[in-house]
Amino acid sequence: MSAHLFARSTASLLGLALGDAFGSQFFVPDNRHALSSRLLPPGPWQWTDDTEMACSIYRVLADHGTIDQDELAASFAARHDFDRGYGPATNRMLRLVREGGDWRTLSTELFDGMGSWGNGAAMRVAPLGAWLADDLTDVVRQAALSAQVTHTHPEAVAGAIAVAVATAVTVKEPDLSAGHFLDRVRGHVPASMVHDGIAEARQLLTISDPTLAARMLGNGRQVSAHDTVPFTLWVAARERHDFATAMWTTAAAGGDVDTTCAIVGGIIAAAGNTQLPPQWRSSCEPLPNWSGAPRESAR
Repeated sequence: MSAHLFARSTASLLGLALGDAFGSQFFVPDNRHALSSRLLPPGPWQWTDDTEMACSIYRVLADHGTIDQDELAASFAARHDFDRGYGPATNRMLRLVREGGDWRTLSTELFDGMGSWGNGAAMRVAPLGAWLADDLTDVVRQAALSAQVTHTHPEAVAGAIAVAVATAVTVKEPDLSAGHFLDRVRGHVPASMVHDGIAEARQLLTISDPTLAARMLGNGRQVSAHDTVPFTLWVAARERHDFATAMWTTAAAGGDVDTTCAIVGGIIAAAGNTQLPPQWRSSCEPLPNWSGAPRESAR
């Protein structure tokens, strides 16, 4: 497989992990004051389930070049670390998969048969968008496949598609204006509350206050795709060329901060020309060896 696929997917994964680890620090009460003054929390920063699951996507793509759902489910279950902050439904499902359960049945049965519409499929998918960026049709298809392993609700699938497409567009068209960026993404997202939220994010590009934007779009506090993805795309559209500013802007809105920062970090780092701050990288827990990804960025 081409080295540039690995390079851009690795860049996205590193940005996702750094965003995740950075955002997770603001669940520590002593660190919350740092947001207003933009003081970096003390290290080390540990990443969460967002990164652990993203590493499985990266590894399956590296091994197969495509999303093999059975392999992805097996990896999610085998690598599942209860202490990484998984939601209760996902904890239970992955435990049952390890015990021999059928992921197709388990994911479909969640939430009285409606499937999960949580933000978990969106939080981990950016490296896929970077890997498959040469073909947006394939990005949409494979993002849906990656989501359905744990999240079958159409809103969760739409959220994963939106983040994957946003990452692919960042790779291939890094100089799009913020408005055109959101238009490009929305054009590939199926009709859904996520789709409508991206349209609203487009209308809010004229404001600069992330707390106001999050009040309108959501900040992940409800842990749903439609309460999470539109805001992260609003940030990514505005701050695609400055990783640190994007992270502080995202974190300032509160909510599910590790996940919103992971999504934004994975999107904007994929372009390959966005420098990850060295001091931040040195504070972040390395990626796991099993992922097969470099533990340090080459940039």
